[in-house]
Amino acid sequence: MTAFRPYAGAMDDASMVGLMGRVTGTVGPGLVGEVIVRVRGGAEHFLAYPADGTGRIATGTVVMVVEYLPPRTVYVTAAYDS
Repeated sequence: MTAFRPYAGAMDDASMVGLMGRVTGTVGPGLVGEVIVRVRGGAEHFLAYPADGTGRIATGTVVMVVEYLPPRTVYVTAAYDS
């Protein structure tokens, strides 16, 4: 008998953290942003929040996932200084 796992087959924190994505909806304080990340052999959209809680990240910016909250939420930071 196997134990029940609510997110069986879902990615764990370690496999999402460090992945790169692109902002498709502005990420910032008071906003629910959106990013697209290449994962599981395709590209998926995730709700996104700024990792520092204060920064604003514009559409089109390349970001890195620093925290993942299953099933569809990520905290991100800009991947490159601009």
